[in-house]
Amino acid sequence: MADEIIKKQITKEGYDELQNELSERKTKKRSEIAARIEDAKAQGDLSENSEYDEARAEQAENETRIEELEAILKAVEVVDDSNLSTDKVSLGSKVTLQNTATKQEYTYKLVGESEIDFKKKRISENSPVGRAISNQKKGKTVSVSTPSGIIKYKIIKIEK
Repeated sequence: MADEIIKKQITKEGYDELQNELSERKTKKRSEIAARIEDAKAQGDLSENSEYDEARAEQAENETRIEELEAILKAVEVVDDSNLSTDKVSLGSKVTLQNTATKQEYTYKLVGESEIDFKKKRISENSPVGRAISNQKKGKTVSVSTPSGIIKYKIIKIEK
């Protein structure tokens, strides 16, 4: 029996963002770095040329990220979230939670691991909060175990 590769799920939005970053790095960023390397080479002696060293380091970093993005994109399955239900929390759902102790509200989008972005309030379905709210309905109170203790959240709203 052949080993079956299990693909990680990702939203269409997350897939498109990774694809755009890959395209940007392969075209624009590669050519910008190549131009900087050529400019630095034109200055002569490369042994003490910090501009050349910096450009080469940036080139290596860019190529590493390109390889990383290509690997991620090969290993994911895009989830069709266009018909996303607002009955239960699922991948792609935008969820408003209320801390039952402090009454403070938080809104997150539940995404695949390769889409996590705390600045954009995107949390992984495999994070402690993500696991607790997955497949739960509006009004449900869930418990999340954290290093500082258990926190209870009530699901206030589920949106597409």
